[in-house]
Amino acid sequence: MDLSKIITISGKSGLFRIISETRNGLVVESLTDGRKTPVFATERSSILEDINIFTTEGEMPLKNVIWRLYEHQEGKALDNPKKDQAAAMAKFEEMLPEYDKERVYFNDIKKVFNWYNLLLDKDLISKPEEEEEKTDGDKEPGQAPEAAKEKEKKDQDQ
Repeated sequence: MDLSKIITISGKSGLFRIISETRNGLVVESLTDGRKTPVFATERSSILEDINIFTTEGEMPLKNVIWRLYEHQEGKALDNPKKDQAAAMAKFEEMLPEYDKERVYFNDIKKVFNWYNLLLDKDLISKPEEEEEKTDGDKEPGQAPEAAKEKEKKDQDQ
């Protein structure tokens, strides 16, 4: 899952895809309605790739949290948690029992659920790369796919 081109902008709802960079900021496209707008360097924005969720063991990247949600929901959308705080918190704990209950607030969980639904709707959810590397037995961690194929071919030739 590549979240390096998806951002959230403070004061604006939804998520945005980076289309290009300008001298003064970025040009982005809304994932909800497809509108293109400029984002200036003075506006607060965050790339989803850089967002982490606090856990009792440290921090977990958002892409891993989204993937856990995807697996837990079996690829289905979540109900909107706007009003039922207790149900949303219970659902999040079910999916990520190690989250830090003192540092992750209901508003954070609402955002994660909304982002999950939006990314799911746009078919942007896929297995995180770290987990793909662990499940691929022939590939050494951090090794490019081409290098793994070359290594496999070399091993077969011997």
